[in-house]
Amino acid sequence: MQKKDIIDQLFDLSGRVAVITGGAGLLGFQHAKAIAACGGTTVLLDVNIDQATTRAKEIADTFQTPSLGLKVDITNKPEIQKSLSQILETFGRVDILINNAANDPKVKNEPNEKPWSRFEDFSRETWDQDIAVGLTGAMLCSQVFGAQMAKNKSGVILNVASDLGVVAPDQRIYRQPNTPDDMQPVKPVTYSVVKHGLIGLTKYLAAYWNEQGVRVNAISPGGVYNNQPQEFVDRLTPLIPLERMANLDEYQAAVVYLVSDASSYMTGANLNIDGGRTCR
Repeated sequence: MQKKDIIDQLFDLSGRVAVITGGAGLLGFQHAKAIAACGGTTVLLDVNIDQATTRAKEIADTFQTPSLGLKVDITNKPEIQKSLSQILETFGRVDILINNAANDPKVKNEPNEKPWSRFEDFSRETWDQDIAVGLTGAMLCSQVFGAQMAKNKSGVILNVASDLGVVAPDQRIYRQPNTPDDMQPVKPVTYSVVKHGLIGLTKYLAAYWNEQGVRVNAISPGGVYNNQPQEFVDRLTPLIPLERMANLDEYQAAVVYLVSDASSYMTGANLNIDGGRTCR
């Protein structure tokens, strides 16, 4: 076998079915496209069924691989179980779960309005909502889809954490001029808690399902450039050794690596891809 054939075989996802939560979102769609490009079948779970269906059709048309959009509230276990039944009925298997869904509201506030994100004023309601989607949702999806993979003695779970699951947010990059300290917007506490929690969930499940052939890893991406205000970009980039934010497609190869046989001896790990931000 030629060297190129060996590499192609390691990254080949033909015949494998990948479930991606938040699949219609900014990064979820990129994960799905990367998997489809390697021959995989993709299922986009999202509360926005119109966008999930549209993006699934785009994937199917572009890559000539099956793709399905399903409306699922990942905080609702019966809905997740129903989606598993639909996927098994349609495709007959589940091989990959990417826990990607999360609440990530913009860090800003209106003039003279008390910022909702500051820790002292952070509401219990927002806390519960963010934890429910970002962390409890990942746990429930892992329960349902991971158990199915464990039953079949094969599968991969990839949890999408963040560089802010490794280090604390630097709140200076969100500061607004001529604004009192107690009125400054900040990255909310739930974002850090969810992303740190996903890394903990990764390690727990990797050890829990080691004998069932289910590998579990995490990826901690840095910020993706998506037309953020230039002032924010100018404050953030000096904190990154590569001196720029990530391009939208720069996590695709890492996702394919972690869900394919190329990473067959890797489990319980967190892969930092953040331009070097967490290395210093």
